[in-house]
Amino acid sequence: MGANDLNMNSDLAGSRPPARRWRPFNSIKFFVFCHSLLQLAQLLVSGYMKSSISTIERRYGLSSQKSGLLASFNEVGNTVLIVFVSFLGSRVHRPRFIGGGALLACLASLLMVLPHFLGGLYEYTDRITSTSDNSSGLCQSESTVTTSSSNQSCSKQESPTQHGVYPLLLMGQLLLGIGAVPIQPFGISYIDDYASKKNSPLYLGILLAVTSIGPALGFLTGSFMLRYYVDFDKLPKDQIKLDQMDLRWVGAWWLGFLVASCLLFLTALPYLFFPRNMPKEDGTDDVESKPDSKQQTNPPQEVSLLQFLKSFPRIALRTLRSPIYLLVVLAQVNLAALLAGLATFMAKFLEKQFSQSVPFSTMMIGGVVIPCAVLGTVLGGALMRRLNLSVSGASRLCTFAILLCTLSALPLLLIGCPTQKVDGVFPPSIDGPCSVGCRCPPEAFNPVCGSDRVEFRSPCHAGCIGMTTDTDNKVINYTQCRCVKDTGFASPGTCGSNCSHFFLPFMVLLGVTSFVASFSQTPSYIMILRTVSAEDKSFAVGVQYMLFRVLAFMPGPVLYGSVIDSTCILWGRKCGRQTSCLYYNLDRFRQRFLGLQVVFICGGLLCFLLTVMVLRKRTEHEDQRDAGSKGGYELVDGQKTQGENASSKEKELNGIKT
Repeated sequence: MGANDLNMNSDLAGSRPPARRWRPFNSIKFFVFCHSLLQLAQLLVSGYMKSSISTIERRYGLSSQKSGLLASFNEVGNTVLIVFVSFLGSRVHRPRFIGGGALLACLASLLMVLPHFLGGLYEYTDRITSTSDNSSGLCQSESTVTTSSSNQSCSKQESPTQHGVYPLLLMGQLLLGIGAVPIQPFGISYIDDYASKKNSPLYLGILLAVTSIGPALGFLTGSFMLRYYVDFDKLPKDQIKLDQMDLRWVGAWWLGFLVASCLLFLTALPYLFFPRNMPKEDGTDDVESKPDSKQQTNPPQEVSLLQFLKSFPRIALRTLRSPIYLLVVLAQVNLAALLAGLATFMAKFLEKQFSQSVPFSTMMIGGVVIPCAVLGTVLGGALMRRLNLSVSGASRLCTFAILLCTLSALPLLLIGCPTQKVDGVFPPSIDGPCSVGCRCPPEAFNPVCGSDRVEFRSPCHAGCIGMTTDTDNKVINYTQCRCVKDTGFASPGTCGSNCSHFFLPFMVLLGVTSFVASFSQTPSYIMILRTVSAEDKSFAVGVQYMLFRVLAFMPGPVLYGSVIDSTCILWGRKCGRQTSCLYYNLDRFRQRFLGLQVVFICGGLLCFLLTVMVLRKRTEHEDQRDAGSKGGYELVDGQKTQGENASSKEKELNGIKT
């Protein structure tokens, strides 16, 4: 009996199918995990670039317009190639394309680091050393400044390496944009193809959450890296004389790109092992999961790349002819341009306006403003689901959110600091400076604050002829300053705007503004998806992102940079060439920078108001048209309750629940 049982059990065991071993690269869950890490690394680079842009501007003497162009240049390659990604779809090995794009982004990050290692030390004026007779920048009756060191420094600036810095940075940004092209579209489509219908929304929600966290982590990483001096790897610690509050301070902007390139390399490797076609998560290898399956009796007609490009303008024009779609996209373009300016230059605004350090200003953007925007986006979607809003309801919600955003953004124009008094710079003086006899170098920039709260560009411009130092040869005070009233001494560093107490209320109001503005993000996406035909939905989203890049993300930072440059009252000079701005008119800076953001908010508000009006007129027109028909219907809260003759398009616009 025992032997028969054993034989029967062995027979049963032999008849069972072998258990399928879990293989990580055949699991869509593992793909979601890897793709979340990759998107986190890729978006961390994007956020880090924006957090470091003002530091790169100062390090290489760029104008804000040039730094804005640098910040937006990654959108160029992205915009050009996104059309080809739409064409390729599932025709290629998507995981390998994603991995290849990530490796290209890794190389681009290393390319961004090259200027630091190929160039020399960061040179700033009035550095205290024993190699120059006037390195302290004191007032001297005769020009005893040696010219050899100055000529040597200028020869370094004229070297081919220095001339190639900006093109090298532009090339790195261009390659970063190209590398990012396949990551998100191919990743989302791959997950949607091989995840079960039940789990697909969950996986995409995880990716959306990571997408929101990535830029914030980039800003926080920038805040940490910029606390280190740019040349900490080349100089001993005792030779670093600047601190973070010094206007000449440059942080280690390159360090974050080095870390990000390592992260991109590690997260790209798994994609080389994922298969082109993966078993469906629920165990059904259906037609959708295997495009080359023999069960597919009616394969879709393949079109060539030339046919696709020829049809692209026609489909785009057909999509843009929808007034609701066009108005919603234009509203989102206005808000995207607002975001482009805030992300690129708001840290610089906080630094200049409220006399905050660069790392602290960057941390406020990554730790306060971006999380508020993420929270607003999530709650906007939850509110729409809770109220079960139609397209008309979504348009009213967007309009109300942007109206509140306008009301919260306007007071920001009034919260700020006046420009500090800088001798010979602001307010402009008709008489010549009292330091005219000191023969101060025109390139000298080592700000000092007089005891009378007047700032000077350097000890020489303050007429100082003496100084007191500590045991580490660090200057404590400059003495016998003939341009300083009363006591005649000055302390190193800027006087500041002297109204840092306004910083907290400004940040609270800025956080509220970003929170309220982001409420419109989810409803506006729903409006787009509900107002285009089913076959054009994917294409409509692609056109939407292309318009974002062409009309907002590419020109936005350049426009903001030009506006900021227009408020400069003193440009730096080095080797006879103009460098970055040293002093801004803070009132103009605040009014023009924040005023431009208010203009974009009002543009978005106008577009959403027009969508409400168009939908209302369309509803009234349908009521009048159907009033005399036999099979008429009535509208209750924007939803049809009777009638069988309504078109599917009318149902979408007036009654489909989100």
